[in-house]
Amino acid sequence: MATKNGAFSVGERLTYDVRFGPLRVGHGTMLLAGIDTVRGHIAWRAVFTISGGTLFFKVRDSTVSWFDTTTLVSLRFVQHLREGRYRADRDYQIYPERASYARLDKPEVPSVREPLDDESFLYFLRTVRLDVGRTYQFDRYFQPEGNPIIIHVLRREPVTVPAGRFNAIVLQPQIITKGIFSRNGHAEVWLADDSTHMMLQLKSRLSFGSLNLYLTSYSSKNQPR
Repeated sequence: MATKNGAFSVGERLTYDVRFGPLRVGHGTMLLAGIDTVRGHIAWRAVFTISGGTLFFKVRDSTVSWFDTTTLVSLRFVQHLREGRYRADRDYQIYPERASYARLDKPEVPSVREPLDDESFLYFLRTVRLDVGRTYQFDRYFQPEGNPIIIHVLRREPVTVPAGRFNAIVLQPQIITKGIFSRNGHAEVWLADDSTHMMLQLKSRLSFGSLNLYLTSYSSKNQPR
């Protein structure tokens, strides 16, 4: 399925403050770094990094997603996670043409049609029309046990973040997984209420406190802010 995209372009960089409760504990960056070729597919290369932490707990995570420039389906997804004592390095090759995926040096297992990974889903969502009061269901997470992904579109409102004041549309994502978007928790995401749908703010309430992201700057090749 081809996807019309006017929401983002190569070189876009979104930078965030990361706060735990009232404390600034780090920073994050979403960068659409370039265009590569993956197994003959022309693909966006998107890089997400987050680093920081408290005196007792440090985080340094990096993920890279390659997804088709026309259909936005995922082709490869790499994670390097450093969260306290937890360490994980994963490299997934994703094959949308046969609805399967494989970890590096492991056999293929079933996936879904038109698969998306954690990162490519955020870019895909920016191309979707979002109507207040509607609930959207997507069965496209590349690991089938993670489906469905539910998006509740809650409201429109203005929001002020370090990067400025914006009109926003507020979403509540719910995913069958532990973490920020777990169905047992509560998270809200503010997207720009314009053609970019870039993420302005994220607020989550977890069992151990609140973890929030606030946009501090954004730029593209043609429009630094």
